[in-house]
Amino acid sequence: MPSLNKVLLMGNLTRDPELRVTPKGTPICQFSLAINRQFKMESGESREEVIFVDIEAWGKQGETIAKYMTKGRPLYVEGRLRLDQWEDKNTKEKKSRMKVVLEQFQFLGDSRGGAGGPGAPGAPSVGDVDQTPSPERHAPPARSGGAKPTATENLDEDVPF
Repeated sequence: MPSLNKVLLMGNLTRDPELRVTPKGTPICQFSLAINRQFKMESGESREEVIFVDIEAWGKQGETIAKYMTKGRPLYVEGRLRLDQWEDKNTKEKKSRMKVVLEQFQFLGDSRGGAGGPGAPGAPSVGDVDQTPSPERHAPPARSGGAKPTATENLDEDVPF
């Protein structure tokens, strides 16, 4: 049976990114996104739900995010889920945490020069960003820009509701 582990997120950074370097010299950037969802209850009352997602970016991508992004800035992220498991040193309890390993990203924001946005002075455009995947997985093959979606990629048209 085929498997798929793909996450697409768009949200705002909850804190400034933290850039560290592994003992072998590989940069790793850790940050968190807040993703808001607004919906109406059956009673008609509007509600908002916020989800916080931990993300790590490896290599040049991590360095770029650490350099240009700050708390509150919007970011689009593509990645995969990874489950970290460990044993608490004090209580000996087994703990786990789900996080997203970044594979690609895109700066978001207005073109009027908002920090981290595509128009920010010195900020690279999407084409300038090194899209090297994390060391644990290779990136999927790129599709050509002019190719039209196949019938299986355009499933929304076949949905009866």
